[in-house]
Amino acid sequence: MKRKLIAAIGVAGMMVSIAACGSDSDKAKDGDKGTAGGNKTLTVWVMDGSAPQEWIDGINKEFEASHPGVKVKVETQQWTDIQTKVTTALSENTPPDVLEIGNTQTTGYAASGGLADLTGDKDKFGYANWSEGIKPSAELEGKLYAAPWWAANRAVIYDKAAFKKAGVTPPKTRAEWIEGLKKLKAADPKSQPIYLPGQSWYVFAGFLWDEGGDLATKDGDKWKGGLGTAEAASAINFYKELQSFSSAPKDKDEATPQQSTDIVPKGGVASWIGLGWEAGGAIDAIKKAGKTADFGYFPIPGKTADKPGSVFFGGSNLAIAERSQNKDLAKEWLALATSKKGMQSYGTAVKGGIVPNDPSAQVQPEAGSFAEAMVKSANSGRITPITEGWANVETEPNPIKGYMTKVLKGEDPKKAGEEADKVIAERLNQ
Repeated sequence: MKRKLIAAIGVAGMMVSIAACGSDSDKAKDGDKGTAGGNKTLTVWVMDGSAPQEWIDGINKEFEASHPGVKVKVETQQWTDIQTKVTTALSENTPPDVLEIGNTQTTGYAASGGLADLTGDKDKFGYANWSEGIKPSAELEGKLYAAPWWAANRAVIYDKAAFKKAGVTPPKTRAEWIEGLKKLKAADPKSQPIYLPGQSWYVFAGFLWDEGGDLATKDGDKWKGGLGTAEAASAINFYKELQSFSSAPKDKDEATPQQSTDIVPKGGVASWIGLGWEAGGAIDAIKKAGKTADFGYFPIPGKTADKPGSVFFGGSNLAIAERSQNKDLAKEWLALATSKKGMQSYGTAVKGGIVPNDPSAQVQPEAGSFAEAMVKSANSGRITPITEGWANVETEPNPIKGYMTKVLKGEDPKKAGEEADKVIAERLNQ
């Protein structure tokens, strides 16, 4: 999911990366002196592909105009070994002032003491207006450690010609989805109605949330896994039904092989679940093969027509280093960048291809685009459990992936879930 965002905008009208941050900075070492007085450099780290230059220029121009003597230095970071760079930088006396950090990584850096506590500045950042689906990623144990910047989620990508041939229209419920897949199979038995690998656990998480469950929950002072539950059994059984229409491997995820560039461009796939950059990658790959992609997009259907299915929100937060020597200035830059005005200009720069921290700042995406389908799911977006130990769960071998493969190959969901829960609890409570 770590992909250049801006590159995806031109082909899919959307951008997606799970961000983190790091690198060396040149900044004054004389501490905060308010918003005026003294020449200062405010250093901001953003990930490669995250921030359109026109947006950065606009924010910095406005900020510097109201802060004489202050210059904002934006440093673009590369993905290679980024978490090590961030960890190292946050431990130094002159770290970057503002950092872009992945929304599932924020709690870990906060727990380590590397991020500044912003709880007292909630009003400055517009906390009351933030999306309830995005807000938790910036908090830990009741305190605020970042401002949500943007989020993005998956949608169903489909071949318009295949759907037309089968007489299928974009479904709005799970039942309609299954009926459509049956029609697609009947219309072309050699084609996959949907390509769905057995370990696409972010997709499964959405089904689990729809059932009222979660991947893990807090039980007193300890965490426990949520896969040995009736809710998880219902979710994985629906996933299994969907996966029965696919010939994708049951023991691989969507990146092994990469569905957008290694599978879809070969043809024979009527639909698949992916991110905006994946849609863009598939379009490019098909074009290189001398063909033209004609994709349509719709939100992952929910159990009822009144609400799309739940989706995982991947995205970025902006945080301030605890050891920043320009905290007050950093807070003001952060407030400007993540304000409603700042988010609207950001949304315009990326053609509406993100879900902003404030729903009222959403820029209308282009009709028929991936972004349009994605945004329809915005109110159903959630993130993984909020705990600094969550990264341990995602470490391979990921117990959620293992659970899914076992059930898809015939093991009892409760038995497989309870086995996975033991690993999840061990990793979260270590």
